[in-house]
Amino acid sequence: MRAMPSPPANVSLMTSRWYCCSSPPPPPKQTICGARLVAVTRRAHTASLLAAVVGFAAGRARAEEKAEGGGEEGVLGAIKSIFDPNEKTEAGKVLPKAYLKAAREVVRTLRESLEEDDGGDMAKFRRGADAAKASIREFLGGWRGQQAVAAEESYVALERAIRSLAEFYSKAGPSASLPKDVKDKILQDLNTADTFL
Repeated sequence: MRAMPSPPANVSLMTSRWYCCSSPPPPPKQTICGARLVAVTRRAHTASLLAAVVGFAAGRARAEEKAEGGGEEGVLGAIKSIFDPNEKTEAGKVLPKAYLKAAREVVRTLRESLEEDDGGDMAKFRRGADAAKASIREFLGGWRGQQAVAAEESYVALERAIRSLAEFYSKAGPSASLPKDVKDKILQDLNTADTFL
């Protein structure tokens, strides 16, 4: 059996490892940066992604500081807000971001659906109604009975609007047109919910 020759002294650890094991190392990912070809490792990619997130948060914080005249707390607050699962509403409540997103989607789609119910294009109304149904299912599936939001004004108003809609269609049938008084009541509940979101 023939002995493998020793690697030259100036060969890097990665190359000498390849030389000893006789299998080539995986090539680093390469990208063109300006006019140079730069090797990008996973660690460098992660670091650049983190730098971009922090840079975005810092830029957002600086914009808020200019608007509000805040200090150093604004930068830290913006960075924390990116990773925080909660969000402060305009009403001053701190609620889960996922809840706020789902609730705002219900308000938007249901309001659009009710506005299309004025005897206009039936196909457009059906598309709007389908979007509203999907957002209502997602909202109720994720948040019905959740103690974190059950007592919130927005949740109560949305539940009332959904209940009014369901009661009407269960009595009048799925193809019935909403009367003005029911529609106005639902829109009023949606406006109330929107105020607290």
